[in-house]
Amino acid sequence: MAEEKSEKESTTEGKEEKAEPKKRVRVLKSKVPSEKGEPQKKEMRKEEPAKKPPVKAKVKTEDIYEEKEEGEKVKKRPKNLYQYVREAWKKPSDSYVRDLQRQRMIDWRKGEAFVRVDKPTRIDRARSLGYKAKQGYIVVRARVRRGGMRKRTIKGGRRPKRKGITKITMAKSIQRIAEERTAKKYPNLEVLNSYWIGEDGRHKYYEVILVDPHHPVIKSDPKINWICEPAHKGRVHRGLTSAGKKGRGLRHKGKGAEKVRPSIKSHHRKGK
Repeated sequence: MAEEKSEKESTTEGKEEKAEPKKRVRVLKSKVPSEKGEPQKKEMRKEEPAKKPPVKAKVKTEDIYEEKEEGEKVKKRPKNLYQYVREAWKKPSDSYVRDLQRQRMIDWRKGEAFVRVDKPTRIDRARSLGYKAKQGYIVVRARVRRGGMRKRTIKGGRRPKRKGITKITMAKSIQRIAEERTAKKYPNLEVLNSYWIGEDGRHKYYEVILVDPHHPVIKSDPKINWICEPAHKGRVHRGLTSAGKKGRGLRHKGKGAEKVRPSIKSHHRKGK
């Protein structure tokens, strides 16, 4: 019997040796003072290190931020279509507008002086001056002569100062002349504003925005129906457009503009 027990014990010991060892967990012992003042042993499991977040692609700060004078950074607003068109028309000779203008000048020079256009050439400028793509708004391209008012040499005798050949400045700008001529061509419409679109050696070209004050769409629009009132009839001939107010000196206030208001005529033409 004793031999059988020893055999069983040896077999059990061999099985325990063959069994897989258990996974060990690393334990850290920290000394925590107990109430009696003796260090108390406390077991703490070591936490696994947190995973690092994925690295994002770096973006140049120059494209997103712009610096102020004080060093503060402010986010730039994304550009829209009108801003790109505006930048191209600031210097037409340095942008894609130059190639377009060459053929345009040839066609415009051969055409008529006043041509109705389906869509404005400079959509950014037209929208800023009040144009809307809806019924009642009309755009007309006008062609006007350019240059000074130099006269021919007179044959009568007088001193050179009194000849009146050079240094003759017009009371109206060429843009105002283009607006007034367009208004005479379309008597049932009112001029809202105008803007420059090109020039060559002999002419300047402007696009004039016209509004039909009798159109039901214009009458029902609260932002433009002010032009339907009788007080605004013939406004271009009274210098009430943007170019007209600039020619009358109404862009300035205070010192230097004392003889501009209420009108230049009331101050005996001394305001300009």
